[in-house]
Amino acid sequence: MSLFKAASTISVLTLASRVTGLLREFLIAAAFGASAMTDAFNVAFRIPNLFRRLFAEGAFSQAFVPALAHSKERDGFEPTKRLIDSVATILAWALLLTCAIGVIAAPVLVWALASGFQRDPRHFEIAVLLTRFMFPYIGFMSLVALAAGILNTWKKFAVPAATPVLLNVCVILAAWLLAPRLQAAGVEPIYALAVGVMVGGALQLGVQIPALRKLGLLPRVGLGWSRLKEAWHDEGMRSVLRTMAPALLGVGVAQISLLINTQIASWLPAGSVSWLSYADRLMEFPTAMLGVALGVVLMPQLASAKAADDPDRYSAMLDWGLRLVLLLSVPAAVALLVFSGPLVATLFHYGAFTDADVRQVSLALAGYGVGLLGLVAIKVLAPGYYASRDMRTPVRIAIVVLVLTQLMNIAFVPWLQHAGLALSIGVGALINATWLLVGLMRRGSYRPSPGWGLFAVQVLAATALLGVFLTWGAHSFPWVQWRAQGWLRAGAMAGMLAASAAIYFTALALAGVKLRQFVTR
Repeated sequence: MSLFKAASTISVLTLASRVTGLLREFLIAAAFGASAMTDAFNVAFRIPNLFRRLFAEGAFSQAFVPALAHSKERDGFEPTKRLIDSVATILAWALLLTCAIGVIAAPVLVWALASGFQRDPRHFEIAVLLTRFMFPYIGFMSLVALAAGILNTWKKFAVPAATPVLLNVCVILAAWLLAPRLQAAGVEPIYALAVGVMVGGALQLGVQIPALRKLGLLPRVGLGWSRLKEAWHDEGMRSVLRTMAPALLGVGVAQISLLINTQIASWLPAGSVSWLSYADRLMEFPTAMLGVALGVVLMPQLASAKAADDPDRYSAMLDWGLRLVLLLSVPAAVALLVFSGPLVATLFHYGAFTDADVRQVSLALAGYGVGLLGLVAIKVLAPGYYASRDMRTPVRIAIVVLVLTQLMNIAFVPWLQHAGLALSIGVGALINATWLLVGLMRRGSYRPSPGWGLFAVQVLAATALLGVFLTWGAHSFPWVQWRAQGWLRAGAMAGMLAASAAIYFTALALAGVKLRQFVTR
């Protein structure tokens, strides 16, 4: 499977995930609006997701996937299978302990993430109960990350990319069917969303099992003491742990930033946490469809190139990924900056979601849009370090960027409120990506291929034309006033997006960009 085909497969499946994710947020917005209850759910759901960064797609994947690719390339099937079994055993024990502690310590975790909730005892209590119910979700998702790392290394990208749809479908059904029944029974309906999360997590893990079994790579998890000791002394597993140590610090830095931002948002006007959450959901479209897809595809391939001592292939893959990032993320960033209002109105402006909510989410989305290029580029540049088992450099960069981000919060939040938090993240991402890029070039790992200057001018020219069109569209239609005419608004949005794609890619073609090069590289 070519890199482009693999990335396209993941992008299409990720699109399905993000579409169902938007439908999920649409139903939540229509049913609950941006309220104290949605703030409580978003914080409670953020807590297991915060820990998931440690045990799942964050530090664990950054350490495990390169080690797995290296073992597959050099050691053969049997040693690699032993590595998988040992890592799965240690991971399972760590998850059992973490989940038990998390359920017990839920009040402390909610206070640490959103101490502002204590202003309303009922608000705080509901957040604690939701956290206790959803905390075991990290167990499901961490094991899903283990399975995804294995399948992606064997170039089986479809199943891991498709599974997030299951979570969204389960939460949608819970919001649609279970929430009204709970409300009729006199129970707070927000609890239905927690049920959907847990069922979705279990299903996501379940669908990985047949794919792993077909490859003969279903992990054998040992819960006995003797098996635990054997796994602990496995040299390959200990190598993963050694690599994870600096990666944990790096992920921890990112989570500290998230924790601080959520704390700040919890002291801002009610709804601020939810406004940021809705904006983040829209940001996941470009970051996941492009950044995550490229990162998933490139990580094992870059690690394989390193193991095979092939620096030319390594550099060429990075160059291909970065050109694709520039091609697609720059116009997406401009769209978020000048067209955020119509996007938010079309997707969320129904039911309990007010005109004021549209304005506040649009401001946050524009703030994120400033740094979209950096947010996506990091997903390509960071694997360039991880594939070389260099976790320390990205960590050092992340620590400095964390400090800079919080300094920017001091300047931006009093002025822009919750949107200042989004803007700080965006600017920080640009700094982070630039630093990572310069580091790879200085060490000679990445050597840009000829033609970058002309390519950048072509992309910027086509994007400028797109920006003019979107600015016209944002001010020429009554997007917010079309609240009662949902189908008309949706049709206008579909037309704008189709016309935008046609304008941008036609302009690129007229400027001389040959899109076929991204398929054949």
